[in-house]
Amino acid sequence: MSDRLTASFWVAAYLARLRLADIPAFVVAHGDDSAGAVLVKLNTLDRRAVAFQRSFDLMSGARTWVVLAEGDEAEVDAALLRQRARDRDIWVIEVEDRQGRHLLDEPGLSD
Repeated sequence: MSDRLTASFWVAAYLARLRLADIPAFVVAHGDDSAGAVLVKLNTLDRRAVAFQRSFDLMSGARTWVVLAEGDEAEVDAALLRQRARDRDIWVIEVEDRQGRHLLDEPGLSD
């Protein structure tokens, strides 16, 4: 999460942005409102999924979204459960889009 935004604020803004694009999404796991990390699961509704997590590039100082897990939806769900078992403050947002849209590459969602 950005140092300037709380996790709950970022999640609310992300869900609003997805709604404006007519992309269904919902909170699967509610993490810590102020400082919880956010994981995004993209469900392409064909039994496949991709989970993304935020990463910090030490070379550039940029924050980017990277793939945490990808493949069979059950395997991605298991990876997300393992992450939640390690850190109960993590948020998990599920995005459902057959076209694979998640909007994480749009300006404002990485910083």
